[in-house]
Amino acid sequence: MAGVFKAYDVRGLYPQELDENLAYAVGYHYRAILDADDLARGGKVVVSRDMRSSSPRLVAALGDGLRTAGLGVIDIGLATTPMNYFAVGALGASGGIQVTASHNPAAYNGFKLSRRDAIPVSSDSGIGVIEELVRRQPPPPPEPQASIERRDIAEAYRRHVLGFLRHREPRLKVAVDVANGMATLYRDLLEELNIELVPLFFGLDGNFPNHEANPLKEENLRDLKGAILEHRCALGAAFDGDADRAIFVDEGGVTVGADLITALLAPEILRRFPGAAIVYDIRSSWATREAIEAAGGVPVRERVGHSFMKATMRRLDSPFGGELAGHFYYRENYFADSSLITVVEVLNVLRERGRSLGELLAPLRRYAATGEINFHVDDKEGMIRRLAEEFKDGKIDTIDGISVEFADWWFNVRPSNTEPLLRLVLEARTPELREQAKAKLLAILGEPEGGH
Repeated sequence: MAGVFKAYDVRGLYPQELDENLAYAVGYHYRAILDADDLARGGKVVVSRDMRSSSPRLVAALGDGLRTAGLGVIDIGLATTPMNYFAVGALGASGGIQVTASHNPAAYNGFKLSRRDAIPVSSDSGIGVIEELVRRQPPPPPEPQASIERRDIAEAYRRHVLGFLRHREPRLKVAVDVANGMATLYRDLLEELNIELVPLFFGLDGNFPNHEANPLKEENLRDLKGAILEHRCALGAAFDGDADRAIFVDEGGVTVGADLITALLAPEILRRFPGAAIVYDIRSSWATREAIEAAGGVPVRERVGHSFMKATMRRLDSPFGGELAGHFYYRENYFADSSLITVVEVLNVLRERGRSLGELLAPLRRYAATGEINFHVDDKEGMIRRLAEEFKDGKIDTIDGISVEFADWWFNVRPSNTEPLLRLVLEARTPELREQAKAKLLAILGEPEGGH
């Protein structure tokens, strides 16, 4: 059990670190993080699962724990994580739990938890409480008392997603790689977007036989890029294992940073909601902030992590937010992330503007970035203090780790929540400046993990 309670979910190797007994205990103690208002709403929890072979057993044990604690279960079966969030909001449930290990290999599994209205549960807002209870208070033997009902939300989710589609013409050819993950469920819906679908690796298989379901790694985009060029597609999209993230590739086979997708979509969303705040994470390009400002919006930087992003969006009533990792959030989607709605919004922009994705992105690709680079650092806090001293002539903020901004370049270094790693993102006005600045950081941080 050690180490499975993470910053944003519960995740570990099955069954060595996470098994049915732990699932039962998590379900039983989940009640402790609900307040009286949650329970007054009926005390029902949406549960769903991904396609991993261990997921049916874990979801059954989880449901027994919830019901033994007196919470009703709404089982929506196989579902993406965004479908779980949608069901929590649409059905007025007290919360939701998705059994998934997202992009992790087949041997892993886990739980993503939310409260009413799909408000995320993180280590600071409930996961830590459940962890402590699991450690100190073994649950009683299973005696499920509360109700269980099975609901099919596919049609309601279909209507919800199609409600974001504002432009159906022209018909575009789109390559989509779902990596044998949960976005397989989106096939019919994708074709309703009036696209000529070039499908890659559809079909649920928790062993991920074709490639890892992590679109942030360039090697996992190789097949998608090949399909885009072979079939002359307008764009490509790659989903992760539980389909809450999407990464896009343009018609030339070039990967698009998710921060630039935020910059691309923000002006369109601001046309519908003038003057609104748009939230983006601290790793995003200067181009993201500038696109929001140019469209009359209020750019708001936030620390990395969906619980922080969603909380800030709720506080500011922001209609849209995006993270570099490929999460995109929508107020009209319970402030939750949806990869599929993002595909819809990208299609809206392409169809309305009548230009290719590469053409639309060209002015946004005006800076040179490193991407995220990891460094093994045992004394993470000490290193961040050293960076603050070394770069004290820059504009410093500490929203998430340390960010330092100069006239021609900036960087952020933030600590991993779970490993002895620091993560660097750096951007400059030219590739030459980027390499010079990167050399300065490497001289302090040392050799990157994986030889970046």
